[in-house]
Amino acid sequence: QVQLVESGGGLVQAGGSLRLTCTASRISFRLNTMGWYRQAPGKEREMVATITSSGITDYADSVKGRFTISRDNAKSAVYLQMNSLKPEDTAVYYCAGPYNSWGQGTQVTVSS
Repeated sequence: QVQLVESGGGLVQAGGSLRLTCTASRISFRLNTMGWYRQAPGKEREMVATITSSGITDYADSVKGRFTISRDNAKSAVYLQMNSLKPEDTAVYYCAGPYNSWGQGTQVTVSS
């Protein structure tokens, strides 16, 4: 069973930065696309960023130019660097992996 564990969330002021980390186990990490999703209160879960096994990235329009997804296959980790944070980025952020696997989520709160 795939295990995904997120860390790095917290409270930050608008304009600030946070870096989320997701570590994976029980998968051939380097072979799989990984992603970050988020869910704000009262809203559906949405894709934030994805990265393929070959490093091709995709971003939601709302975060392009502010967020960067990256991966370290040696550490079975995927990262989300979030800069210029806005209050509307407030959400629970989830790491997503193969076989419809999800982490437990980490809260990101951006104050105005």
